[in-house]
Amino acid sequence: MSAHSQPSLSGRRVLVVEDEFFVADDLVQALTRLGAEVLGPVPTRDEALELVATAGPIDLAVLDINLEDEAVYPVADLLSAKGVPFLFATGYSRALVPPQYQHVPRWEKPFNPQILAQALPKLLSD
Repeated sequence: MSAHSQPSLSGRRVLVVEDEFFVADDLVQALTRLGAEVLGPVPTRDEALELVATAGPIDLAVLDINLEDEAVYPVADLLSAKGVPFLFATGYSRALVPPQYQHVPRWEKPFNPQILAQALPKLLSD
């Protein structure tokens, strides 16, 4: 992908819910390079729920499924209710994702944070 065709997240607010510090940090850097305003990263389900409830508009979200041994699905449900597109960035195989979330795009760890960030604008057009 050339620099001229690089996707942009300029002006977009992107929530990052990830409990692995280095993965979260790399993802935040990649999103920031594309112009996103990053909300978080937050490492727990409770912090994520609080942020979704209080942060104002959110355009996109990247969710790790397993957060300190708690499933992120209540956050996914709240984002869905608000019409916020999201994807799962996880080590879980598709077979372990509950049926009601099978339609959610899933990036399997380990992944390249820059490539994931560049794929996010497509969620806005789906």
